[in-house]
Amino acid sequence: MKKILAITLKDTIVRFTSPIEWVFFLVLPIIFTVVIGASSGPSGDDRVKMIVVDQANNTLSETLITSLEASSSVKIELRKIEDASSALEQKKISSVLIIPENFNQQSLISKNAELELQQLPNNTEALIAQQAVQAVLSRVSSVVDIANASVTRAESLPGFKFESEAARQVFFDSSLEKAQTLLAESPNRITEEKGKTKDSVEFDPRSNASAGQLITWVFIPLIGLSGSFAYERQKGTLRRLLTTPTSKGLFLTGTIIGQVMTAIVQMILLVLFGIFVMKLNWAQAPLALAVMLISSALAAAALGTMLGTFVKTESQANGLSIMIGMVMALMGGCWYPLELFPQTVQQIVKVLPTTWAMRGLLDIVLRGQGLTSILPEAGVLLGFTFIFMIIGIVRFKYE
Repeated sequence: MKKILAITLKDTIVRFTSPIEWVFFLVLPIIFTVVIGASSGPSGDDRVKMIVVDQANNTLSETLITSLEASSSVKIELRKIEDASSALEQKKISSVLIIPENFNQQSLISKNAELELQQLPNNTEALIAQQAVQAVLSRVSSVVDIANASVTRAESLPGFKFESEAARQVFFDSSLEKAQTLLAESPNRITEEKGKTKDSVEFDPRSNASAGQLITWVFIPLIGLSGSFAYERQKGTLRRLLTTPTSKGLFLTGTIIGQVMTAIVQMILLVLFGIFVMKLNWAQAPLALAVMLISSALAAAALGTMLGTFVKTESQANGLSIMIGMVMALMGGCWYPLELFPQTVQQIVKVLPTTWAMRGLLDIVLRGQGLTSILPEAGVLLGFTFIFMIIGIVRFKYE
């Protein structure tokens, strides 16, 4: 036991000799977790913001504004012209729509109606706003045409005559409102359906980022065990162990335990960050969480041990460990939800331990499940551990 502790302490001291190790141990994982968690997934309202200045203040401008409010592309905000111009100059907004005073029924009939759309140049959001305004204008024009046709039809009836221009305007406004209601109630030509998935839980990008970055930044250094073995093999340290009463199994046990314990500390710190800073549901099943953290760390360390028996130099091992770790993290759903991948890929990546680690951790933090639910994932990870360790021990050489 003393020998195992001595090997563990030695490896830990060597690993944290350089201050840069703390950057990879804690700083970068936290930064990536926050950035990816904040930028992934849909926001509450992802429509393009646009300011509308209503200088007409009539029924027609109200119809236009109502149609814009129902748009799925833009989210409008009514402002005065001074506030709108200031926001556009400061680039707080990409588009400002000004409805002039002469925007009325007569201007539409004479085809002299104009709207002023001020935009930032070469801006994608401004282009989206422009297309949304054009679509709404087309819709409003149809409604106005129907209202005008109603007025014309009424005037053509025998013995019917509007008592005044005000009465004619009231009839037009009523027809406009009725036409708008009927158009809104008309059946959609395109039916929108949401894709059906097996998971009924709503996706949370923060939970996915927390679990994914935890796995990524723990797997890479544990796979990097291969570099440690290659280094000590090159320096002759392993060969000198032959002169001591230290068996192959004892040496591997001490090395692996040290790295696994360090990884568990790292994972606990990242979990605490998720609980207290990101307000995630990591603490709802502590026993299940402990099982998943330990089994994930063991699988990664065993993979690093096996890889160390195939590489010859430290530089080769370091390059391979980073590449393998990043590819496994990406394909295992640590950076993007696995549901975004094709079904064939989702089946293929089940051969990766990161896939099972990610699935088990998401069962805890996202789906709120307990120990019973994560036992299959933990069992698969321990199976990976057993296979990798057997290969590593059989192939392990001092020289």
